[in-house]
Amino acid sequence: MGKIIAVTNQKGGVGKTTTAVNLSAGIGKLGKKVLLIDVDPQGNATSGTGIDKRSIQNSSYNLIIDGIHAQDAIIHTEFENLDIIPSSIELAAADIELIEIEKRESRLKNSLALTKTDYDYILIDCPPSLGLITTNALCAADTVLVPIQPEYYALEGLSQLMNSVRIVKRRYNSYLDIEGVLLTMYDGRLNLTQQVVQEVKKFFPRKVFATVIPRAVRLSEAPSFGQPIMYFDKRSTGTTAYMALAEELINK
Repeated sequence: MGKIIAVTNQKGGVGKTTTAVNLSAGIGKLGKKVLLIDVDPQGNATSGTGIDKRSIQNSSYNLIIDGIHAQDAIIHTEFENLDIIPSSIELAAADIELIEIEKRESRLKNSLALTKTDYDYILIDCPPSLGLITTNALCAADTVLVPIQPEYYALEGLSQLMNSVRIVKRRYNSYLDIEGVLLTMYDGRLNLTQQVVQEVKKFFPRKVFATVIPRAVRLSEAPSFGQPIMYFDKRSTGTTAYMALAEELINK
């Protein structure tokens, strides 16, 4: 039975999609079968794995709105053990469409029911918001992985996110747990970074990943080539970090 992990943070620009793509590819490289689901209307995880959006027939939109089975939207990527369910710009209006649908918070979960056994890990790249699409991801997930940039404003958003997780856990998914908090764009030379790290560890005792993701130019360049970092530049610090994160996640 595959473990479903929602990669989410309602604050944009914290490395959420970068983490979803590169962690998925890293886990795949370690021999585990991975499905990456892009439910962000921007579709950056889709293009970041080399998928031409013009060639997509079914997307995560069709899972959530039309209720199709996940198998009908899966695309095999060129990367080791990595499949993807791509995003669609139609997702931008999905929150509005979902309002009139019965049991709207469980649409994604129901679509994945027959697919969980086909993968070791299923990662969901969520939009930077706490709307109904993210609620669908949290209802489907076993755990939540939170990328966070070590800066003051990141701490403000963290309490909002945890409140949403508590609500979903209480109302829809009692098994939902925190997989871990991942520090991204890390620069250990800055005093503020160290202060924020200490605050995050206080907020999440024993839930902060030992691996941190450094600021790295190559991590920013890789998506424009449609490749995860370990395929784009296997010697980069980003590759080292995300492979270490993949190992840490699997060993947990």
